[in-house]
Amino acid sequence: MGWIKVDAAAAIADGEYQLVTTEDDIELLVANVDGEFHAIENVCSHDGGSLEGGCIEDGEIVCPRHGARFCLRSGEVTAPPAYEDIDVYPVRILDGLVEVSDEPED
Repeated sequence: MGWIKVDAAAAIADGEYQLVTTEDDIELLVANVDGEFHAIENVCSHDGGSLEGGCIEDGEIVCPRHGARFCLRSGEVTAPPAYEDIDVYPVRILDGLVEVSDEPED
């Protein structure tokens, strides 16, 4: 497992996110939720579109197209029209930098 540097933890404000891409061309959304960082695959399981542009509400990302919601901690669907969960990725803070794993959690 490798780690991808995202940005300084202080550069990602609460309720905001940044996008990173793994070496396998998987786009990840790395979000700050109340000072905790979480990473999920940047894809809505409803239509395969990007979650980028969606807002963060109550620890969930809201799909900007159809309103499906996903828990940023677990990747679980919390509101339709999506019904399949999405992958989450381990995140760590090392020397003030946010890093995300290039492999999803089991």
